[in-house]
Amino acid sequence: MAVAEVSTSTRSRHFEAAVEKMRAGVQAMAACVREADGEGLGQALIQIRETGIDPLEAVFAEGVRRFDKSGEYKADGSLSLTDWLRWKCKLSAGAAAERMEVARQLDQLPKTEAALANGHLGYQHVVVLARAAEHVGAAAVRKEEARLLQAAQTMDPGKFTGVAKSFEHRVDAAGALAEANHAYQRYLHIGDPVDGLVRLDGVLDAEGGATLRAALQPFMKPVKDDARSYGQRRVDALMELCRQGSGKKRDGAGPRPQLIIRASLDTLAGTPGAPAGELDGGGTVPAETVQRHACDSAIIRITGEGELDHELNHASRTIPASTRRALESRDQHCVFPGCSRPTMWCDGHHLVWWIKGGATALPNLALLCRPHHRMVHEEGWRLVRHKDGRFTAIPPPRAVMPNSRSA
Repeated sequence: MAVAEVSTSTRSRHFEAAVEKMRAGVQAMAACVREADGEGLGQALIQIRETGIDPLEAVFAEGVRRFDKSGEYKADGSLSLTDWLRWKCKLSAGAAAERMEVARQLDQLPKTEAALANGHLGYQHVVVLARAAEHVGAAAVRKEEARLLQAAQTMDPGKFTGVAKSFEHRVDAAGALAEANHAYQRYLHIGDPVDGLVRLDGVLDAEGGATLRAALQPFMKPVKDDARSYGQRRVDALMELCRQGSGKKRDGAGPRPQLIIRASLDTLAGTPGAPAGELDGGGTVPAETVQRHACDSAIIRITGEGELDHELNHASRTIPASTRRALESRDQHCVFPGCSRPTMWCDGHHLVWWIKGGATALPNLALLCRPHHRMVHEEGWRLVRHKDGRFTAIPPPRAVMPNSRSA
């Protein structure tokens, strides 16, 4: 018993000494920051992250993992370690859950854990890798861990997220599609006027956000002696976009907001193992989303092995204005059974995908509103046109569950 008491007392003294050193180190760094300026201040901020915060996050993750296994959090009356972290470590529910997941995944990603502990990797990069491991399994991430870490060290977490998502798409394209469908939750709330002001609140998916940015960009340029803030210019750009959009007759074939998606031929063809499409401005989209946009868009070749042949170098897959007008005259609205959304809300859809030989001609085209166009491409519905002109929508063989990815 005496030996145990001595051992416990020794550990306690070591812990208290370590805490005191950490506190002294924080105070010393605070003094340096207050005295520094210019380049010296920038170096101080870098070292705070690389030598302090990020390595401590690695230590924290190891501690969380061991504390979770011990179950000692129950001694404080907490029902889970996440609850304990919220209470005792003053974390939000999201931050606590995030650190729990990082701790569990780092146990299976030793190279990532070492890079974080050495300050070679930022905590937000590790969060991205942990989520990838959660989606496609730690074993798959370990196979590409060295390459992913190399990419993470050369870009910020936002750009690295695109790399990780493309990796997930290559490993588990069906899972990437299921995740994208699960994330397809969006809303836009326009409040009632209060004191002459209207509040907007909304959530967009990655594709919608990229589309909005692209549409606003032409109206965002400041004028001479412009005193407006960036946010004010964005509001004015949105208003100008709405005015121009509502003041013109739309035939669907004129200039439209240019949503640029970079994709390989393998992605366009839906080949297993192909990478995700990349949205200009950030974010990735599944192959099915790339195919939906390619139903009626210009295709530009970037020379390289395995790219599109000469025929696809032209915008021949874009529906010509005359064909679009004939299509609107024939269909008059979205042809998906039970839908009557007007033509201005509709895309031109190839009944037989043009990469499989379908022609960009009236018999092979149909008007689909954007939500139903998405259902046909991303969610696996099939649209069939009968000889009498009626359309039938055939649901997919089985629903893709959002949680179908391997853990």
